[in-house]
Amino acid sequence: MKIDTTHLQGVLILTPRRHGDARGFFSETWNRRTLEAAGVFLPEFVQDNHSMSARAGTLRGLHYQAPPHAQGKLVRCGRGRLFDVAVDVRRDSSTYGQWLGIELSFENGRQIWIPPGFLHGFVTREPETEIQYKCTDYYAPDCDGAVRWDSVGIDWGLRDPILSEKDAQAVPFDAFESPFTLESTT
Repeated sequence: MKIDTTHLQGVLILTPRRHGDARGFFSETWNRRTLEAAGVFLPEFVQDNHSMSARAGTLRGLHYQAPPHAQGKLVRCGRGRLFDVAVDVRRDSSTYGQWLGIELSFENGRQIWIPPGFLHGFVTREPETEIQYKCTDYYAPDCDGAVRWDSVGIDWGLRDPILSEKDAQAVPFDAFESPFTLESTT
């Protein structure tokens, strides 16, 4: 497993090895022992999510789940291609409000670890794109929230995304009162 750090403390890019032959490939996408041997200690995962977006240009996010049910997510693309984004919203972080975007695709096999304390969103680049992610806490509707996709300065590479009603009506970043601190996310 190739492990890359990013400018956002705690956010990692993980690229599992693929072992291929004429039949296709095999890849171990998650192995706690392998990561811990490399010095990466992630929390326990309790829930797996899988979504499919039928059309390219579908944007989901920017989402978060507030304490006491804040979620870390290990995200990968099972089919298609997407642009995945994490935004640091830990109030006392030196990178508060900064974002990182990475292309995840079936072809590149990359994954992104997004710890609690970050907004998360993605836009699909191909039809029928699937995203799969492991979560460190269960979904809690009373802790669920969203920040408007176009209010953080992210270059999504499109103007008129396909949005849910929730995402279209989300609060702008400058009106968002973050429930996260560095201490609350460790």
